[in-house]
Amino acid sequence: MPIGASSSDWIGVFSPSNFSSKLCLSDQLGEEPRLCNAPIKYQFANMSDSQYAMSGRGELTFRLINQRQDFAFGLFSGYLDKPVLVAVSQPVAFKNPKAPVSPRLALGKDWNEMTVTWTSGYSISEAKPFVLWGPEDEKYAFRAPASTLTFTQKDMCGAPANTVGWRDPGYIHTSYLKNLWPSTTYFYKIAHKLKSGDTVYGPENHFMSSPAPGQDSLQRVVIFGDMGKGERDLSNEYSDYQPGALNTTDRLNEDLDNIDMVFHIGDITYSDGYLSQWDQFTEQIERISSRVPYMIASGNHERDWPLSGSFYNVTDSGGECGVPAQTVFNMPAKNRAKFWYSADYGMFRFCVADSENDWQEGSEQYKFIEECLSSVDRQKQPWLIFIAHRVLGYSSGWFYATQGTFAEAMARDTFQKLWQKYKVDLAFYGHLHHYERTCTVYQNQCVGKETENYSGKFNATIHLVVGGAGAHLADFTPINTTWSLVRDRDYGFGKLTAFDHSTLLFEYKKSSSGDVYDKFWIKREYMDVLGCDTLRNCPEVALGR
Repeated sequence: MPIGASSSDWIGVFSPSNFSSKLCLSDQLGEEPRLCNAPIKYQFANMSDSQYAMSGRGELTFRLINQRQDFAFGLFSGYLDKPVLVAVSQPVAFKNPKAPVSPRLALGKDWNEMTVTWTSGYSISEAKPFVLWGPEDEKYAFRAPASTLTFTQKDMCGAPANTVGWRDPGYIHTSYLKNLWPSTTYFYKIAHKLKSGDTVYGPENHFMSSPAPGQDSLQRVVIFGDMGKGERDLSNEYSDYQPGALNTTDRLNEDLDNIDMVFHIGDITYSDGYLSQWDQFTEQIERISSRVPYMIASGNHERDWPLSGSFYNVTDSGGECGVPAQTVFNMPAKNRAKFWYSADYGMFRFCVADSENDWQEGSEQYKFIEECLSSVDRQKQPWLIFIAHRVLGYSSGWFYATQGTFAEAMARDTFQKLWQKYKVDLAFYGHLHHYERTCTVYQNQCVGKETENYSGKFNATIHLVVGGAGAHLADFTPINTTWSLVRDRDYGFGKLTAFDHSTLLFEYKKSSSGDVYDKFWIKREYMDVLGCDTLRNCPEVALGR
């Protein structure tokens, strides 16, 4: 046996290359290996050759992405709990580490606006960020300047985000492309003009602009939560419990020509305070986010931290307390710290709640949600969708069942009168890592007998948990919840297809294959959402003539 070779040996990828191999054992919130500079990822030396400890030889493959700084590979012995640095490689760097990467589209605050967000290593003192863009017959006829944001270690709320997990996020740029023609293909390039006069460009991309509110056309929206990220080189990483993430990503990539928009409704990266993983995630979804709007909602793994203003006093964000999510992605919220917003897309109105902020009746967010639901013109936008990360409606998940609430405590009583009054078609949630669909349910009772084809007057809202996009799967309760129609403890995602103003299809697809596991239709005319619902809840009318 070669001297020193051991099954305890592992190799980590570090960036920047001048990392500290010292142990920071006082950081009890972090994961092993508790090095003062956490590796981006790592592999055991015997991963590809079980005889490594005997031969002292092996071959590992690491996939690197441009993360603005150089890299080094560190060989350690002592497993993860007692790592001792044995050797360090020479630094490795990309040709232009500061180059712009990972464009991320999102709907703007107006229906005819698209925002483009990306990451680079260029500060505004080094280069001016902008987007070249235009329709196909006027490619790159327009130039839109971009804003630049970043955040610092002091902006983090706790460990490991402000200790061993910290890594400089670079600069986040956002450009606003306005006054777009509806349903039109536009081409664009992200770019930086250097002080030397040279310009650094990203690759050419294109997107289809939003349909106008009320526009009658085919409109397809994918919705899921709790995806996270995975390593295609099979490396280990911190918070490494999203085995279904790459399958979901691959199915979306395969079907991208049939997707118009994506909603990732919370628990985005599961970085949990290890900041390098935001780069890993945005690179993972780049082919999707550069082509269609990639909309997000805030989840517990983005926002929650004690005494930081989050509604839940837990440590799930790893000290990030919402800052990376609110900076790396640009959503049409009025205030980034209050991550609720509305989005109009053709025949859809989406009302996106922030379940990690106060949503109780009378709160600022509750008032926003009611305004979002009440202000939609159902003749133009018949499909009214409510979105939140945590389950605010109905769930047969084991976690909620043990609490006896079958949803977040108080949430259903808070919102169901709004869902019924404003005739919300569908409510989507993540948080629990599986799929579940309810009947049309109000006050814990099914309204109507339909299960696959819903038509005529509005009965009640259908609630769907679509949190099985990547993270470790969650169990259901054995309790018979009479309002639960379909359950699936597997990885998958949802897809909405609006064919016209009266026909909507929902499909739940398996991440492993893309096959449809569950589906239903809603067929309804404008008159069906006017007046009374089937429970005889009616709008107020004047008594006089």
